[in-house]
Amino acid sequence: MQKTGIILTSLAGFYDVEDSATHEIITCRGCGRFRKDGQILLVGDQVTYHLTEGQNGYITKLNPRENQLTRPPIANVSLALIVFSAKEPAFNIKFLDRLLAVIEAKQIKPVIIVSKIDLLTPTEAQNLEPTLHYYQKIGYLVIKTSTKSATGLAEIKAVVNKEIVVICGQSGVGKSSILNAIEQELKIEVNAISKALGRGKHTTRQVKLYKLAGGLVADTPGFSALELDELVATDLKAAFIEFTQLQEMCKFRGCMHVNEPNCAVKNSVDTGELRKSRYEDYLQLLDEIQNRKVKY
Repeated sequence: MQKTGIILTSLAGFYDVEDSATHEIITCRGCGRFRKDGQILLVGDQVTYHLTEGQNGYITKLNPRENQLTRPPIANVSLALIVFSAKEPAFNIKFLDRLLAVIEAKQIKPVIIVSKIDLLTPTEAQNLEPTLHYYQKIGYLVIKTSTKSATGLAEIKAVVNKEIVVICGQSGVGKSSILNAIEQELKIEVNAISKALGRGKHTTRQVKLYKLAGGLVADTPGFSALELDELVATDLKAAFIEFTQLQEMCKFRGCMHVNEPNCAVKNSVDTGELRKSRYEDYLQLLDEIQNRKVKY
């Protein structure tokens, strides 16, 4: 009997598939032609499977993917939660721009999560506000959170619902704490998801999507550095969303916003309409891509 579902877990050639109709978890193997064709099944894939005796199955068909990530190997990601702490560690704008570029290039919707806002003094909070306002102005949803006061958790739950989500950010910014605060039954230890996904050479290579607030979520160790290596210069230009709004006003159609005359992006940086530090981050990332020197 042919049925459909989504792969939630992948481990050593076995796949846990959640049935689309019954939501039962069926342990499946891929049929031989996937190996013959060199096709790898990924967590997040929508598949057709054949149910066999003993509540096991064989995956017979892979539906087309919206996108896929390299690390961890996940398909059909629709939302990325980019977590940065307001303090301890300090808010890192350069790393934020790097992550936004990678995520935009994959055509995944990013949401910026600012954690630990309870640690800020009134003056520090006021100083951070112009930066957050800029990202809101250019079109990003910014959610300020505190797990101590439950600030912002309802907003995160609302955007996660019915999405396949990656959560990324530096160590220590509170990714696991946010997940646990939203869904206490997860009881995720710090870095537990990263270990489960196979971070390091000697860990079990398991990839898993966790159910969270009506959606599915996975952690993404190493996401920023590795994925940047797949971008080309034109991908990067399109990934800075405020640049695309000005592209048509540039003198040259293929303007890369570097040395070209009458560049609307550079003019907007000069007038202060575009944030100078973000433009400088664009130039740095462009240099990395053109020279293929990925900085970790």
